[in-house]
Amino acid sequence: MKVAIVGYGMAGARIARELGRRGVDVTVFGDEPQAAYNRILLSSMIAGKQTEDEIALPVPPEHVELRLGEAVETVDLEKKVVNGVSFDKLVLATGAGAFVPPIPGLLPLPTGAYVLRTIEDARAILDEAANRASAIVLGGGLLGLEAARGLAKRGMDVTVVHAAGHLMDRQLDPLGAKVLADSYAEVGVNSIVDAQTTRVIHGDDGLTLVLADGRTITGQLMVVSCGIRPNIELAQAIGVECGRAVKIDDQCRTSHPDVFAVGDCAEHRGIPYGLVGPAWEQSDVVVDLLSGVNPDAAYEGSRLVTRLKASGIELAAMGEVEGDEVVSFADPTRGTYARLVIDEEGRLAGAVMLGDNPMVGQVVQLFDTGDPVPHDRRTLLMGRPGESVSVAPNTPASMPEEVVVCRCNNVTKGALGKAFLNGARTPEALSEATQASTGCGTCAEDVAGLCKWLNSTVAGIGQAAEQLNEVSA
Repeated sequence: MKVAIVGYGMAGARIARELGRRGVDVTVFGDEPQAAYNRILLSSMIAGKQTEDEIALPVPPEHVELRLGEAVETVDLEKKVVNGVSFDKLVLATGAGAFVPPIPGLLPLPTGAYVLRTIEDARAILDEAANRASAIVLGGGLLGLEAARGLAKRGMDVTVVHAAGHLMDRQLDPLGAKVLADSYAEVGVNSIVDAQTTRVIHGDDGLTLVLADGRTITGQLMVVSCGIRPNIELAQAIGVECGRAVKIDDQCRTSHPDVFAVGDCAEHRGIPYGLVGPAWEQSDVVVDLLSGVNPDAAYEGSRLVTRLKASGIELAAMGEVEGDEVVSFADPTRGTYARLVIDEEGRLAGAVMLGDNPMVGQVVQLFDTGDPVPHDRRTLLMGRPGESVSVAPNTPASMPEEVVVCRCNNVTKGALGKAFLNGARTPEALSEATQASTGCGTCAEDVAGLCKWLNSTVAGIGQAAEQLNEVSA
């Protein structure tokens, strides 16, 4: 079988690599000239925490043909040819582009204004930031806040301007967003919410946002982070059915039986996720189907856990913001906030965990497994078990084998343990064997901790065996 992949971002690179490992004939087209990289770590690059080399994705086997810097504008589905290359199956992994709102003075992007979607964007922002003291980030969602923290780490005065009533309005409730905004203010990032930008003025001192209420905000650099728009032009050109993105079924097939779509350009059951976790879950389904390893592979949707990658600020948000029962605890002085949304069956439908909370692991685990939450909700809110029930400590020994350690790659504790027994005895080796921690990177400490525990456990078993042998002798 010959497979052609259009798009060499995070999803396309994963499919190319895994199909290549299984011996499938693959050609992949990428319109960017450089090899695949971890797009969601671009904000870490801005912050100076990681380099270009460190965010590079693993390369596919040598027999996979990489055609970098080669855009695809049309596909002949009848002859099954793309850019002169024949195929049996086609995978669309065209991703998404940054959305720039039609604000007067913002389109086209003026000098000093950037989006953060590609590695070239990151390079341009870093070059500009080296000679600037202040910045505006237009958009207070996840990516905008990560970019803002990265710029602040470089010593810049940063202001986030957000149109909605509170930061991260898709994931947080107003109180949680207020605690987050206060935490950001402490690290040098101010935020203005419920702020409609009416125009952008270009001046000698930088760029000025004019708000609907007459206020103005000026910065020497601007990052526009107002969401993404799926790249569906190619799919539309070849007659594949699209909604907000390319419509796919549970096998990630489009309306054409030989064309699949994954990642930011795909819409499953009416949802275009636009996140790496679902993209890689979809990619794994396509790999299993096209390689013949699992003809029954299916993607049934994702339970999303959003983690903010901002130095010094810990945030995990998941599931619903409202529900049948909502309990919360806030300590704004210490920058901590916990909120649980519990359904009528006593299961976790959503949660927000902001700040240093020892129970975040258990909360994510309950969200993943769908197990009932403790009767005494304080055990999860504050990490202080009540009298009636206790929660097992979040240690490797207490974790069930099926617990997902790396959500981006859906790697469980059991999978990491199996890789360890097969010879991967360091965190780096475990990552290479399982791809754990190669996504957003937030599970790196968990992988390292599990690796340390596995090494100590194996050492302990070895010592016990030696002692037993001595006694037997």
